[in-house]
Formats: sequence, structure tokens, C-alpha cells
Amino acid sequence: MIATATLLPIEVFLQTVIIKQYLTSSYCVSVIAESPLDVNFLVPFAYIDINGPHDFNNRLLEVSEMGCSDYVIKLRNPSFFMSAFDNVTHTGNARRSDKMLIFVPLEENDNNDNRNSLLDILSLKATGFVANVLLILPDNSDTDRCTNYNLVTHKFVGPDEEVSDPIYLDKWNSCTEKFEKNVNLFPHDMTNLYGKTVRVSCFTYKPYVFLDLDTRNTPHGRDGTEIRIVEEFCRWINCSIAVVSDNGYEWGDIYKNNTGVGVLGNVIEDRADLGISALYSWYEYYIYLDFSAASLHTAITCIAPAPRLVASWELPLLPFHWHMWVAVILTFICTSLAFAIAQGFSTEKVFLPIFGTMIAQSQHYDSNWRVRSVTAWILVTALILTNAYGAGLSSAFTVPMYEKSIDTIQDIIDRKVEWGATHDAWVYSLTLSQEPKVQQLVKQFRIYSKGELKRRSLLRTMAFSIEKLQAGHFAIGEYITKEAATDLMIMLEDFYYEYNVVMMRKSSPFTNKMTDLIGRLHETGLLFAWETQVALNHLDNKVQLEVKLSRSGRTHDVVKLSLRHVVGIFFIYLAGISISVTVFIFELIAKRENYESIIRNKLI
Repeated sequence: MIATATLLPIEVFLQTVIIKQYLTSSYCVSVIAESPLDVNFLVPFAYIDINGPHDFNNRLLEVSEMGCSDYVIKLRNPSFFMSAFDNVTHTGNARRSDKMLIFVPLEENDNNDNRNSLLDILSLKATGFVANVLLILPDNSDTDRCTNYNLVTHKFVGPDEEVSDPIYLDKWNSCTEKFEKNVNLFPHDMTNLYGKTVRVSCFTYKPYVFLDLDTRNTPHGRDGTEIRIVEEFCRWINCSIAVVSDNGYEWGDIYKNNTGVGVLGNVIEDRADLGISALYSWYEYYIYLDFSAASLHTAITCIAPAPRLVASWELPLLPFHWHMWVAVILTFICTSLAFAIAQGFSTEKVFLPIFGTMIAQSQHYDSNWRVRSVTAWILVTALILTNAYGAGLSSAFTVPMYEKSIDTIQDIIDRKVEWGATHDAWVYSLTLSQEPKVQQLVKQFRIYSKGELKRRSLLRTMAFSIEKLQAGHFAIGEYITKEAATDLMIMLEDFYYEYNVVMMRKSSPFTNKMTDLIGRLHETGLLFAWETQVALNHLDNKVQLEVKLSRSGRTHDVVKLSLRHVVGIFFIYLAGISISVTVFIFELIAKRENYESIIRNKLI
């Protein structure tokens, strides 16, 4: 039994009602008061004297990070606390959706000023983001013996113009220690918002979000896998949706002063309650925002220029790897050197005969035994090389030969291929990596407008980031058309995988309910079904199929030899003839006098 004779009425109320009924499950309670409260909180608590030598904001942040996230406030100017509380919410790392703020009146003869200052709390912007706010207001009809307390909260739910209106909950009498109505003093459990407007920031990003659709075919003119999550959320807790534009910044960014642009900026500046459109669990933004449980799994990769048939002029080079060609050249040089030594260190009739022998052309050599021994080894080498080359050349001419495909991250790096999209959100998950390969991959990422990306998709000059969704579909930018997709191939290796989340302000009252809903959607399998429905209704099926089958649509059948196979060789032949004729002409011009004297001597 608690001895209450020596306690003030407000302390009795706190001890017997608030603490016993509502704070017993609290991890820790923060008490902010200008004078101590003689109350046994039954749970760990941190007392903060607003007049103490410490900095109030820093002290409030310190206890908040310790987990003291329920508050009992007894101040002459409670709006001062709300300003510090909102600042701590943004800067701290502790998050909790159901924080309790309990405002206690000052014990003075004239409580009108304090009563008004407490009521003013409800109209503050910061209070609108806390569901559990309780004002304990002294009743002006108090008698000498008994004190009555009116218990007031804000409406919080319903139409926007009414959410900050005070709602009378009950009255408590200090003599009887009983309530008039005996109702729940924290009624906003987020199960019914009575049409409260929930602002959702998003932009059209297929298949997650589609906006501005024909309302004759699609209710409200919007659809998408994440839009359906939000709509199911509002159907569940009875709220209405208001879409907040990204103003062309797409995902946007958050700056160090807690401002920003795009979807992320709308959430951090409280222009929106929820942020969607393929937002991943990025650590850089977890510092500023609250995340729901993961809703969708996605893997990020690229569609890169598909390998084309090797140009016909390259076909003669394909039978040997470049290492082999280096060995052939070195063999020619060493053989020529040995032949010159065998001829008594003479280079006369060395290079062209050796070259002819290596390509299986008959040559006339001296009868010198040294020359014959070198020639024998040349013939053996030539026999092996020409047969191996001939077999490889036959294969290259009859089986279609393609360029090397871009399959892995290493291929992107080795070939210095640019990859990109319309926003750098694609590399947010990679920027903190210390792996050199990933860092180089980030350096090769480029940002272009949709028009420029569409133009480049037809030029085969870069790769384009896409998402592989969990039900087998792809999130592909609108700049990839069917014509471009036919010449692009999906890579075998994923860059990384991520989980989509709904982003909210820190300690948002919607976080817990959104996480509960996403868990239910996973259990029912609706997320898979929604992805398939949205893909069938809104995505370009031809582009989807082109990307999905991009690695299986090319055959390697044996074909008949045709002119296109050898036209490159004729170009090489013509180039050789042209060079030979040009060199011959220059030689005639350079040695014209010598040739004239030789001809004159022969005529004489």
C-alpha cells in the first residue's frame, strides 16, 4: 500500500494511475522538471533538471540514446521541451513509434497560464508526429479539499484541420482517486485513423509506382507494387492517401542540415509521411530516417551491348590466340637469325624465303648443310603451324564467331565500359565499399538524362542498370525500347542485391504498423502476385521478353561459306597490294638514277 498522505495530488495521480497502468512496460522513463517529483517510477528513469549546469539538448539526447523514450514533463514553458525533443528525434539514433509524452502541470495557485501553455503544445508541428500525448490539466472547479484533473490529448486522427484539436478524455478526482469515464488515456493505437491523410512521396518508377494513369481503367490513376502496399496500408488503418511530387528530382538526396530534395528530401523535411519508389536500405539515409521491414527483394545488374558477329577481316586472326601469334612472330625472328648465321652472317634471301616456308610455300635454298639443317626444322614447324591454322580457320569460317560478351563486373572494368542511369541512387549501396573492384565500378557509373540514355541505347556505347525482381520480372528504364533491347544482353553476374523499404521520419507513428503489414503480405504471398499483375497490366512485355531471353536467342549453327565470310580477307589483300604498289613507286622515285644507269649500261 502506497502512503499518499504526504504526496501532492499530481504525484498521487502519477504514482497510482500513470505509472502503474501505462509505464510499467517502459524500458526507461525520462523526467524533465523544474522541481523534483516525489514519485516511485518502478522502472529505470533519468531525471533532467532543466536549470542544471549541463546543456539541456545534449542531456536529452544522451538519455534518449540510453532508451529513455517515455517522458514525464513538468515545465513552465513546455514548448521549449518540444523543440528540443524534435531536434533529438532527428539527430539521435534511437527510434520508437509509440513514445509517450505526459505533460504535468505546475503546482501553483493560478494555473491558467500553465494550462494555456500546455494546450498550446497540441498545435505545435512536432506534436503532430507523436500519437501518445497526454496533458494533465488542473480543473478550475477544484475545491479546497480535492483537486480534479482534466485529461486531454490531441485528436491526431480524422481530417487534417482537426488533428491538433484538443480532445477531453476523462477527469480524475484526488479525493476519490477515481475517473469519471475510466477510458484509455492513450487511445491512438493506430488501428483506425478515421480518414487521416497520409502523405506519400513517390514518382513513376516501373513497376514499383505508376502515376497519372487513366482513371477509367485504374482507380485513383495510380498503381504499382509499392503503391499497392501503401493502399493496403490505408485500407487496413482507414487513412487516405495524398501523393507528394518529387519535383523532378526522383530519389533526391538529404543534406547535412536535415534538408533535401526529391523523395528523400520530402520525408526528411516532413513534407511527406511515407517515401516509396524503390528505396533501398541505404545506411547513409538510415542515419536520417526510419525504415520499415523489407518488402521486396531485388538484384541489380546491367544489360550491356550484346556480342556481334566478328568482322570478316578479323577471321584470319581467330584460329590462334594472341599468345600464339606472339610465339609465331618470335619463331620467325629466331629462325631468320639462325638462317642468317647459317649463311655466314648474311641476311641476303633470308626473310622472304623463311616467311614463304612458314606458310607452306616451296623455296630454293643453298646446298650448305647448315642451311639444310635449319630448313628441315623450319619445314617441321611450318607443317604443324599450317595444319593447326588451317583447321582453326575452317572452324572460324563455318561456325559463326561472336565477340566476347560482357558477363561479369570484371568484364565491365577490364573493357572500361560505362554503365549508368538517370540518378546516382544506383550506386548508393556501393559507395561505402572498400573493395578496389567495386570502387572502380562506381567510378565508371555515369548519369545522363532519359533522352541521352535512349540515344546511347541505340549506339552500343554503354551498359544500363536494371533490377531483377523476385517474381522474375525486370525494372527497366523507359529509355530502353524494344529496338534497343534486341541489341542488348543481360549480364550473368549481379552487381549487388538490395531490399526495398518504406522510409519515414525517425520514430514515425506509422513505422510499426507498416512493418506489421509487410510481414502479413509476405505470409500471404501477395507481393509476388502483385508483381505479376502489375507487370501484365503495365509493363512492355516485348522489352521484358527481349531482356529475359537475351542470352538464349542466338544460335551457333554451321553455315555455308558465303561472300560475307571472305570479304574482309579481300580487303586485307587489297590493302597489301596498295601498300606494295606504293612502296614500289617510292622505291622507283628514290633510286631512279641508279636504275637509269643500269639500263644504259645494258643497252651499251
